[in-house]
Amino acid sequence: MWMTELPAFVPFFIGALLAALTRGWLRAVLMLAVPVAGGLHLLSVDGYVQLEWQLLGYTLTPYRVDRLSLLFGYLFHIAAFIAIVFSLHVRDSLQHVAAMIYAGSALGAVFAGDLLTLFVFWELLALSSVMLIWARRTSRATGAGMRYLIIQVLSGVLLLAGALLHLRTSGSLAFDYIGLQGAAAWLIFLAFGIKCAFPLLHNWLTDAYPEATPTGTVFLSAFTTKVAVYALARAFPGTEILVYIGAIMTCFPIFYAVIENDLRRVLAYSMINQIGFMVCGIGIGTALAVNGAVAHAFNDVLFKGLLFMSMGAVLHLTGRMNGSDLGGLYKSMPITTTFCIVGAASISAFPLFSGFVSKSMVMSAALLEDYPGVWLMLLFASAGVFHHAGIKIPFFAFFAHDSGIRVTEPPRNMLIAMGIAAVLCVLIGCYPTLLYQLLPFGVDYTPYDSTHVLAQLQLLFFSALAFAWLKLSGLYPPELHSTNLDAEWLYRRVLPQSWHRLIAVLRPIDTFVRRSTHRRVSKFISGMFRHHGPHGVLARTWPTGSMVLWVAMLLAVYVLFHYLK
Repeated sequence: MWMTELPAFVPFFIGALLAALTRGWLRAVLMLAVPVAGGLHLLSVDGYVQLEWQLLGYTLTPYRVDRLSLLFGYLFHIAAFIAIVFSLHVRDSLQHVAAMIYAGSALGAVFAGDLLTLFVFWELLALSSVMLIWARRTSRATGAGMRYLIIQVLSGVLLLAGALLHLRTSGSLAFDYIGLQGAAAWLIFLAFGIKCAFPLLHNWLTDAYPEATPTGTVFLSAFTTKVAVYALARAFPGTEILVYIGAIMTCFPIFYAVIENDLRRVLAYSMINQIGFMVCGIGIGTALAVNGAVAHAFNDVLFKGLLFMSMGAVLHLTGRMNGSDLGGLYKSMPITTTFCIVGAASISAFPLFSGFVSKSMVMSAALLEDYPGVWLMLLFASAGVFHHAGIKIPFFAFFAHDSGIRVTEPPRNMLIAMGIAAVLCVLIGCYPTLLYQLLPFGVDYTPYDSTHVLAQLQLLFFSALAFAWLKLSGLYPPELHSTNLDAEWLYRRVLPQSWHRLIAVLRPIDTFVRRSTHRRVSKFISGMFRHHGPHGVLARTWPTGSMVLWVAMLLAVYVLFHYLK
C-alpha cells in the first residue's frame, strides 16, 4: 500500500541527486530508469488515492490521484523520458540535475491536493527551469533568464497570496474547483494565467524559450505551461471568460509567428496558439470540451516537443536558428527532416496525426455550446498554425533556398528521441482510443467522420494554396534579421524610458529642494552653535549665587501656580 502512496515526484528528486553524484554511462542509465520506473509505478495506481497530513490544524494533501491528474502524470513521464533521451549527449551536470528537478516539480504540482503544496512545486518549477536557460551561458540567455525568473516568481507570489486569502474566507486549502468569485479566486486565476501565457502576460515564453539550450527547450516546452493548463482545468472549468481568452490566444500569435525569423521563437508563438485551444476548451467546460483540452495538451507535448527537438538538432549542428540563414538541410539531414514534417503534420491537425483527434473535439464543443464566433476564430487559428508551424518551420529550415550548409545527422540519441515522439504522434492519430480511454470523462466522440475529415482537408488545402500564392507573388513576409515589437515593448522600452524622463523632469526640482534644505539646516546649525558652542552664551561659567537666585525664582513661580490652581 505504501508503494501506491509514494508521490510521483520522489523518484525524480532522487534521480537529480544521483545525477549530481555520477558521470558517464552510469548517469545516463540512472536518468533513463527514473521515468521508466516512475511510469510503471503510476500504472499500478488503480483508482483514487489520497495522502493527507495534518499541519497546525490544517489538512494538507501532498499527493492526490484521480483521472485528471493521472493523465498528466502519464504525459510527464513520457515527456521526461523522451527529453532525457534527447539530452544524453550533453555533458553538463547543471542541465541534467535541473531537468530532473524540473520534471519532478511538474509531477508534484499535478498531484498536489492542496494549494500550499501546489505553491511549493510552482516555485520549484521556476527555480529549476531557469537553469536550463542560463545553462546556455550567453548574455542574451542571462538577461532572458532573469526576466523569466522574475515573472515566474511573481506568479508564485500571487498564488500564495490567493491561497492564504482563500484559506481565510473558506477555511480550506483544498485544490479543487474554485470558480471566479472573490479576490482570492482572481489572484489564483492571475497566477495560473501568467504561467499559461495569457495575452499581455505571454512574453516570458517568447523571450526565454528561444534562448535556452537546444535540449533545455525540449524540457521547457513540456512542463510549465501544461501544469498551468492542468491547474485551470482543476480550478476553473466552465469559467466563460476563458473561452474568449483562449480564442484570442489562438489568433494573435499567428501574426507574430509569420513575420518572425528565429524558428524557435516561431515555435514559442505557436505554443501560445495551441494553449489557446486548451484554455478555450476549459472555459466551455463541458465533458467534450475539457476532454478535448487535456487531450490536446497531451498531444501538444508530443508534437511540439518533436518540432523543438528537430530545431534543437539543427541548432546543435549548425549553430544557427534564423530562417534567413538556413535552407537546403534536407540534403544532409533527411531523417531529421522527416521527423520535423511529422511534427508539422501533427500540429496542423492532418487526419491520421495526433493533433486532428484532439483539436476537433474543442472546435466541435464550441459549436455545440453555441459559440459560433469563437468557432470561426478557432477555424482561422487552425489555418494560421498550418502556415507558421506546418509549412514555415520545415520549409525555411530544410528546403527554401540552399544555404550551402552541409552537416551530418545529429547524434543517435537525438534521432531516437525524435523517432519515439514521431511514432506516438502517428499512433495516437491512427488509434485515438489509446488516448481517449485515459481522459477524465467518458468519451462519446468519433473524430473520423466524413464531416470532420473533409472540412479539415479543405482547410489545409486552401491554407497551403494561400501560402504558395503569397510566396510566389512576393507578398509573404521575408525572413529578415529584425526585432519584432510585442507587448514586452511596454515594460522593456516604454516603462524604462518613461522612468528616465520622469527622473529628468524631477532632477531640477530635487536639486532645488536639496540645496534649500541644506541652506536651512546649515543656518539652524550655525544658530545653535552660537548659543551652545564653546563660546556661546549657554556655555559661559555662571556664579553660584546667580544660579541660587534663578532656582529661587523658579520655585516661587511653581508655588504661585500651585496656589492659583
